[in-house]
Amino acid sequence: MLDRLQYIKQRFDEISDLIIQPDIISDQKRYVQLNKEYKDLKALVEKRDEYVKLTNDIKEAKEIISDGSDAEMTEMAKMQLDEANHRLPQLEEEIKFMLIPKDPEDAKNVMVEIRAGTGGDEASIFAGDLFRMYTKYCESKGWRTSVVDVNEGTSGGFKEVIFEVTGEDVYGTLKFEAGVHRVQRVPQTETQGRIHTSAATVMVLPEAEEFDVQIDMNDVRIDLFCSSGPGGQSVNTTKSAVRMTHIPTGLVAQCQDEKSQHKNKDKALQVLRSRLYEMELAKKQEEDAAKRNSQVSSGDRSAKIRTYNYPQGRVTDHRIGLTLYDLDGIMNGSIQKIIDELQLVNNTEKLKESEVF
Repeated sequence: MLDRLQYIKQRFDEISDLIIQPDIISDQKRYVQLNKEYKDLKALVEKRDEYVKLTNDIKEAKEIISDGSDAEMTEMAKMQLDEANHRLPQLEEEIKFMLIPKDPEDAKNVMVEIRAGTGGDEASIFAGDLFRMYTKYCESKGWRTSVVDVNEGTSGGFKEVIFEVTGEDVYGTLKFEAGVHRVQRVPQTETQGRIHTSAATVMVLPEAEEFDVQIDMNDVRIDLFCSSGPGGQSVNTTKSAVRMTHIPTGLVAQCQDEKSQHKNKDKALQVLRSRLYEMELAKKQEEDAAKRNSQVSSGDRSAKIRTYNYPQGRVTDHRIGLTLYDLDGIMNGSIQKIIDELQLVNNTEKLKESEVF
């Protein structure tokens, strides 16, 4: 383990020198990449320093105990040895997980698309509940959310809502939210108190940079139309809303959130680029998941991943068999425990397949 950590320390020292070089600072893309690597390695180097100190403490304590000439020093050395031996296995596990190679996409911002599925008006209301859950969670993380496109339901909620999330390691945190979410509850429109099951689909697209996906604008048809509000009425008379169709793939992206046609074009292109990028990424994720028989693949969009049961106040994630009786808290954005468990399972799977040691 120490050899691997020593290599990381050398790379950290190398990056520490690079990020203060004027030619690196002037190359914004390279500077951002190196800063990210510096930050990731810094946490590992701190663990390495703790590991070195612990192994030195163990060696020193054993020498004092072996000598045994000073009873008080021997007693202190025994306590030091017990503490170090207790901490060392925990530290080794922490380092193992930190050494798992990160997906390069994990640091990206995302486009989240929530679509009402089966269940009519109730599905639209549930899609609205999920949107609120995610925006509250993002707010708690200090991430910024921005609505790109909305198609409102007739009784509240959304038939479809697309929003952008910007922050730190957003895709790595939210990617396992992709899939079909089910709700079991008595709808507001139900008069006889019967429990209905409705569904909404969540897609989490890593936001593609221009250098990730090259789009030939000759392959894109652009349609302009008036922005619409609830019920379909036009909310302005200028054709500021933009719909883009990528002819080779048939993918469509639109934005009507901004008042400026130019800004809507930029956002629609961003969504289109992210959808094209996600198409390729989904193929790769499915291949990777199949290789290791992953429980938490984020590639299968049709998989029913989670059920929100209102009568019992529980939320169950079917991929890892996790059930939590905190439905109110979860619907108010407290989804970190679910995300932590999904990431732990995913990292454990990766650890088994990558021979880190």
